[in-house]
Amino acid sequence: MSEFKMEHKNPEGLFVSKAFSQAITVSGKAKTIYIGGQNATNSKGELIGAGDLELQTKQALNNIATILASENASFANLVKLNIYLLSGCDPRIGYKAFQEVAGLLENPPLVTVLFVSEFARPACLLEIDGIAVIEDKD
Repeated sequence: MSEFKMEHKNPEGLFVSKAFSQAITVSGKAKTIYIGGQNATNSKGELIGAGDLELQTKQALNNIATILASENASFANLVKLNIYLLSGCDPRIGYKAFQEVAGLLENPPLVTVLFVSEFARPACLLEIDGIAVIEDKD
């Protein structure tokens, strides 16, 4: 039996969403994966989808999937996502792209969406960072 437990919680009195959880607890022997801000840059340093939020979201999520896979994790292991969108961008476009890349998660992560005035790389429309947890096998 595993000592690792991750529970997604939506306490009574709070909205229950298919897009995000209200709280997540992690207990037991766990390894935490901190994911640095990912934008739409590919492995060659090229920006994918200039001016296209859907394509940029998919590339950023593919980058996150690569990081997760390198630790034997998946989107199901995400605990928290911070999504930074350029002011004026429609978050519904990003949500649709998330569903296409990650699928509809039975237990979605905590999500915070913030609008910003600009990014270090001017053509970027978004940046996503996050936290995931997996069972620590060591």
